[in-house]
Amino acid sequence: MPTEPLRCAGALIVDDDGRLFFQRRSPERRLFPNCWDIVGGHLEPGEGVEDALRREVTEETGWTVSHVLGQVGEYRYTGDDGLDRVETDFLVRVDGDLARPRLEAGKHTEFRWLGEEDVALLDEHRDVNNGLIRRIAEEAFAALHSIGR
Repeated sequence: MPTEPLRCAGALIVDDDGRLFFQRRSPERRLFPNCWDIVGGHLEPGEGVEDALRREVTEETGWTVSHVLGQVGEYRYTGDDGLDRVETDFLVRVDGDLARPRLEAGKHTEFRWLGEEDVALLDEHRDVNNGLIRRIAEEAFAALHSIGR
């Protein structure tokens, strides 16, 4: 078992209407099955956080990051697999057809653009005491307001 937490990068993708992009993890996923999540994943060996952010956005949606608007936060959690993680999440804008993301087959089953009033949906299929993804979304919306978007 690793003693250091796994490093992760996450993207809170924002559209022109100020909504955020979420995708549902497939029911077969080991970590957070059938749950709503942001785009992101683990850093590869030798990879920086921003490089991982850009790679994950392209792998999971087919889009490319055009602007990193700012950091939302850094979150520590232990996954269903018992491994500790440190995730750094960023607000980003992307280039591509926002109505047609290319979801990774077998990893994600659907997507939604959510407004601030819709964040309760993110608790669906999550442990009641978890709330992490909703909290990340709320902090992302607060960050959007702080930069005037």
